[in-house]
Amino acid sequence: MPVHCDTSKPDNLPMNKSPHVSQSNPGVAQAVSGESLIQYPCDFPVKVIGQRHPDFVNTMVRLAQDFDPEFSVHKVALRASKTEKYLGITLIVRATSRAQLDGLYLALTGHPMVKVAL
Repeated sequence: MPVHCDTSKPDNLPMNKSPHVSQSNPGVAQAVSGESLIQYPCDFPVKVIGQRHPDFVNTMVRLAQDFDPEFSVHKVALRASKTEKYLGITLIVRATSRAQLDGLYLALTGHPMVKVAL
């Protein structure tokens, strides 16, 4: 079940109450408490944006394979920007844990070719 979280703080909210924790929506409380809303294992899309470069796609595939050994190029979708200066890549990885996804995101965001990872 998708969880909608209104991050705006109402004026009448007491200072010791978090606007993210809702008694009527336990999914929000789970997300805030650090519990994952993702059920593992699952196929998980990771979007990466970077400048077009001859090695960009292959480099991102190798990074995905470091965290998902069964990852293949058949799980990749590409989309160029209007000006074709940037390339968006969607990598569908088999997520087995939050630690695995956290590691993948750290590797991607730390790579010099990557502008954004979502």
